[in-house]
This record gives sequence, C-alpha cells and structure tokens, in this order.
Amino acid sequence: MPCTTILVGKKASNDGSTMIARTDDGHFDVKKMVVVSPSKQGRVYKSVLSHVEIPLPAKPLRYTACPSVDLKDGIWAATGINEANVGMTATETITSNPRVLAADPLVVLKKAEKEGETEIPGGIGEEDIVVLVLPYIRTAREGVLRLAELLEKYGTYESNGIAFNDENEVWWLETIGGHHWMARRIPDECCVINPNQFGMDAFDLEDAFGAQREHLCSRDLREFIAENHLDLNQNGAFNPRDVFGSRRDMDHIYNTPRAWFMGRYLTPFSHRWDGPDAEFGPESDNIPWSLVPDRKVAVEDVKYLLSSHYQGTPYNPYTNQDTGKRGIYRSIGINRTGVTSVCQIRSGVPEAVKGVEWICFGSTTFSAMLPVYPGVSKLPQYLSDVSLDVSTENFYWASRIIDALADHNYASCVQQIERYHNTVFTRGRQILREVDAKIAEGAPKTVLQEGNEALCRMAREETTATLNKVLLEASTHMKNGYNLADN
Repeated sequence: MPCTTILVGKKASNDGSTMIARTDDGHFDVKKMVVVSPSKQGRVYKSVLSHVEIPLPAKPLRYTACPSVDLKDGIWAATGINEANVGMTATETITSNPRVLAADPLVVLKKAEKEGETEIPGGIGEEDIVVLVLPYIRTAREGVLRLAELLEKYGTYESNGIAFNDENEVWWLETIGGHHWMARRIPDECCVINPNQFGMDAFDLEDAFGAQREHLCSRDLREFIAENHLDLNQNGAFNPRDVFGSRRDMDHIYNTPRAWFMGRYLTPFSHRWDGPDAEFGPESDNIPWSLVPDRKVAVEDVKYLLSSHYQGTPYNPYTNQDTGKRGIYRSIGINRTGVTSVCQIRSGVPEAVKGVEWICFGSTTFSAMLPVYPGVSKLPQYLSDVSLDVSTENFYWASRIIDALADHNYASCVQQIERYHNTVFTRGRQILREVDAKIAEGAPKTVLQEGNEALCRMAREETTATLNKVLLEASTHMKNGYNLADN
C-alpha cells in the first residue's frame, strides 16, 4: 500500500522520545482506532487474502490498532502501541527488482483450479503483520526477531518495510524477496525518510554476522547475494538500495521527490537541495535514507512533513502561479489516506504515560492530528465507533468531509485549516500535560480514560467548528451562485 514513513531517534527529537510515523495510503479505506484486549485474541490466525493459518503464542499483550471498518479483505491493523510501550507501524510498501524476486519469489496464494488439486496458501502481508507481531513483543528488537521468524517460515507475498520503537530504540526491517530480510537500529541522533522504495543505503554486514548490535539480517544473506549475482556495488562498498531496490523512471515521479522534500525540510543548512549546484534534486537516486536533522524534531514537524504537498516549491499543486511544474510529483499528503499515526514512546515520565499515539484520519494536508493514550481498556466512541456510512459523529468521517471541501477551496480555506491544526495540537498538548501531572502525582490509571475522553471532546468541538467554517466557504463558491446585482 503506497505510504510515507518517518522515523526519529531519541536524540533527534525535542523531548528525548522515539517516534515512528507513517501515512496509511489505501484507497479511501474507512478506518477506526480500537483497543484489542488479550481476551479478543485467538490462538490461530487465518489471513483473508493469502489463506495462511498461523498458530499464535499464549499470553498476548493488549494493544491499540487502526483496523479497516470493512473486514472483507482482513483486519489491516496498520499501527499501534502495546501495553509494554512498544510501537509498530506496518507496512510501508517498498520496491524491489527482478533479480531479487526471481531468486526468492514472493509467496503468492495458489488456489485450487480443478477438482483434486490442493490450495497452497500464500505468505503474510500488510493485512496480517501487526496482528501477528505487536501483541507478542516487549522491545523493538523483539519485534524485528519475531517478524523475521515469521518471514523465514511463511514468507511474504509483497515487499514491505516495517518500523518498531520502544523507549530507547527504533528499528526498521525491510523484506527481500519472499523470505529474506534485513533490519537496522536507527542511530539515536538521526531521522529516517522512506517513501515506498527500498530505503537502506548502508548496512554493516560484519555487525549483522557478528555482535548484532545495530544490524540484523537473514542468516544466509551473504550467500544469497553472491550466488544470485545481486551486488551491483563498486569498490567494495555495500549499498542495500542498489542491491535489493529499484531505480525506475516511475520512482522519480512517485517516490524520490517525497524523500527530497523531507530531507530539504530536515537539513536545510547541512545540504543543498535547490538550484543548479544542489546536492540532491527531486529525482536524485542517492538521497540519504538517514539524516541528522539541523534542529530537533517535534511531533508537529512530523505532521507537517506527512502533510506535504511541496509547499514553497514550483511543484505545489495548490499554487496560483503558473510554474509549469504544478502537481508533477506525487505529494506526501494525498487524498486517499485512511489513517496516519505517530507512535511516540517517551522517557522521563511514568510508565503509564510513556506511550502516546497521535492519530490523523483522512488526508493529512487538511485533517488534524490528535494525541491519544494507548494504555486504556477502550477508546472513546469518537475514534472507535465508525461505520461505512458518512457521519459527522466520528473523527474519521468528519475529517474526510473537511478534506473534500477544503481541497476545492484551498485559497479561501487554508487559513482556517492551519488554525484548526494548531488549535488541536495546542489544546491536545495542554490535556496531555494535565494528565501526565496527575499520573506523576499518583492518580489511578482511570485518569488516562478520562484524558482520552477530554481529548476527543476537544477534537469534536474543534472539528465541528472548522467544518462549519469550511462548509460555509465552500458554499459561497458554488458555481450556481447568483445575485441580482450580477445583472
């Protein structure tokens, strides 16, 4: 599923937290946010799309998820934080190349085509991965190891990147063909930008086959590369992106421009991103995957990047200037996003409030991002009670309505949208501060439930007010408007 990922190490963030963030860009998938309790988790999982059946460990942890409301294609849990304060987002669809896919084919469902034939299940994919992994891990590294075990045993039918974080570490795993994989611990001082391509541009094989401090991979990866003549690198260098990834004309329209915009925002002084002497342009194949940002990164920065439509550049589809380049590149903030999350795990706060999950439904360009405490038994109806029918009674549909109205009236609505985003951030942070303080003073965990209810009341109030303003603005610009003075 086309998505954009940002990862933030604890020394790169403004408050020492780790963050993993991703836009879940389906096809207008209707999403909700729920808490999955251990009693609701079975002992055998069966994939809807691939039909693979997988036994599950005993004693699962409680976790949050953002599943699809329509379960015809499976759960697609997307993102969440479990009760051990481990975050996960899955998956970022990535690219590969024919050499890899021929050497280790994707594990695709083979249905029985005639009587007497036996169906052969496929592997695991985005539909399944959060449900299979997040309830059973207590650290980010454990997430990598559990997923790796599943990939090696069952395989996958698609190429994906998956992120994990805990209080101290952020890990990123990328699949290689049907059964192979590699994973890196993100340096604490770095941010990672990943837009639907195989991302890693450096990897320490010596560490992966030795101490395994910051690099992990399939046990036979060296042999797999050598036997299949996959290494395209020169002079002894090892760039996984060149070995396992792609370099297509389509990447230059769909993927690399997103990395360019994110890198340009994070390191405006450390690198040259514009002009004839730029180090990196929108179509560069060598944009760094991992960067040390020029200033500390906050949740608001992550949201801004994931809302991007190339503002401040000639590629902005909303600009009134005829640049000749409007809309030629795929934006990060896109119309068909179902949900965007930032899984933030904080340090220096009580265990009960270390995890904060920031949720945005619909197009990030126009929708607001709301913080939520995941350490509860259930979430407010404004987040969890979502149907397939349009309604203003929940955050998902109210956000989608604002998106559609504001997009067609961007110039007249953009100021209202910016105020809306800032107000929800400001009021949301105020409520977080209040709840954090109560927990630090010894208040019971029921305060978290009350905090979430307060956050949702605030979000509903601000969302309704913005919807009122945007609808009025859109109504005044309808094509069938008429005044007697027009004659």
